[in-house]
Amino acid sequence: MVLPEKVKIILRTLNEADHEAYAVGGCVRDALLGREAGDWDITTSASPVQVKGLFPRTIDTGIAHGTVTVMVEREGFEVTTYRVDGAYKDGRHPESVSFTSSLEEDLKRRDFTINAMAYHPDTGIVDIFGGQGDLERKVICCVGDAKERFTEDALRMMRALRFRAQLNFTMEENTRAAIRVLAPRLELVSRERIQVELVKLLLSDHPECMLDLEPLGMEPYVLPEWGNLTREQKEKAVEAAGQLSKEKYLRLAALFCIDCASENWGSLDQECAVCVRTALRGLRLDNETTDRAQILAAYHRIRLQPDPRLLRRMMSSMKPELFFDLLSLQKAWAHCVKDSQYALLLDQVRQCSLEILEAGDCLDLKHLAVNGRDLAQEGIAQGKEIGTALAAMLEEVLNEPSHNDRDWLLTEFRKEKKSISCRHAAGLEEN
Repeated sequence: MVLPEKVKIILRTLNEADHEAYAVGGCVRDALLGREAGDWDITTSASPVQVKGLFPRTIDTGIAHGTVTVMVEREGFEVTTYRVDGAYKDGRHPESVSFTSSLEEDLKRRDFTINAMAYHPDTGIVDIFGGQGDLERKVICCVGDAKERFTEDALRMMRALRFRAQLNFTMEENTRAAIRVLAPRLELVSRERIQVELVKLLLSDHPECMLDLEPLGMEPYVLPEWGNLTREQKEKAVEAAGQLSKEKYLRLAALFCIDCASENWGSLDQECAVCVRTALRGLRLDNETTDRAQILAAYHRIRLQPDPRLLRRMMSSMKPELFFDLLSLQKAWAHCVKDSQYALLLDQVRQCSLEILEAGDCLDLKHLAVNGRDLAQEGIAQGKEIGTALAAMLEEVLNEPSHNDRDWLLTEFRKEKKSISCRHAAGLEEN
C-alpha cells in the first residue's frame, strides 16, 4: 500500500516519540480496493496533548473526542487517539469517550468490517474483524453485533446503504435484518445528516440501491414522498437517474419526474413541482438545488419539438443550462420507456437549441437591445409600465430574433404608444 509522503511524516514523527500510529478506516479500505482515498485518517496511542506537542501546527477540530488536525504544509490530516465510546443515549453520539492504549479496542467501536482496518508501512495491515475477506466477497458487514452498532448510531444504517451503492457490494443478511428492525431509529438522526448520505448514494454509479429503502423499512424516515410511487415507477426513476450526469439537483428531480412517457405529455406539472419542493425542503437541501429540481419537475411533461420559436421561449423561461438538463432528463426517460422515436426527436431539439445559442439570439431582458432607461426617455414612468413594455419587447424578440435592434424596437414602441393614445382620444370623444 502506497501512503502519501505527508502521512508517512506524521506516522514517523509519532513513532519516533514512542507512540503507535496507523492509517485507519476508509483510506485503508479504498487503498485495498485500488481506489483513490479521499482523506487519510490516522489513529494513535498518543493523547491529543502529546500529538499537539509533536507538531508545530495543529487545529483542535474535535479534541473532546480525541481528534486533532495536524497541518503538514497546507494540508490537514485528522489524528485521533485510540478511544472507547461510552453509551449512545441519543442514538447518534456517545455520551462520553475514554482514551485507551489498545488499537483493537479502537477498531472494535467502528461501524463496518471494511472500515475497521489499520495499516502501517512497517507492520502491514491490522485486520482483526475480517475486513479484507469482506472486501473480497464484496459484502457490507457490521463489526460485531449489527443491532448494537445501529442502536449506537442510527445513521450507520444509511451509511450501510450508501457504501453498498458506492462500492456495488451486497449487504450481509444479519446487517439487513438489523436494519429492518431498527429503521424507525432514523427518526433520531437529523435530516441534514440523512440528506448527506442519500445524496452520496444517489450520485454513486448505482443509484438503483435506492430501491432498498422500501424493503429495509427505511423509506418513511428517509424519503416519505417516495412512498406514493409504485415499485415500477421507482425502478424507472432510478434507471433514468443513473443515465444522468452526477448533478444532485438533476438526479433528485429524476426521482419524481415519472410521467415522461408519450401518453402522459401535458402542460406544466405543478403538482410534481410541489412534491419535489416538499421532499427536498424536508431533506434540508440548499435553495439552489431545490429551485432547480423544482423547475425541472414543473417542465418535465412538456413535449418538445425542434421549433426555434418554441425553444427560445422555453430557454427564456427556465434558463438555457436548465433547459439542456431537461433535454437530458427526457432523453433518459425516453430510453427507459423505449421510446426511440422521441429520443431521436430530442437529438434534433438539442441541435436546434445549440444553433440558437451559437446565433446569440436574445433570450432574456439582460440581452435585450432596449432597457428601462431607454423607455424612461420615451416618457414612460418607472415601475410596472416599463416592466410590461420590456416584457412585450422580449416576447417579440423571442418570436423574431432579428428584431432585437434598438431603433426597430423603439420605433415599434412609439407606433404602439401613438395608437393607444389615438384609441384613448377617440373613446373620450364618443363619451
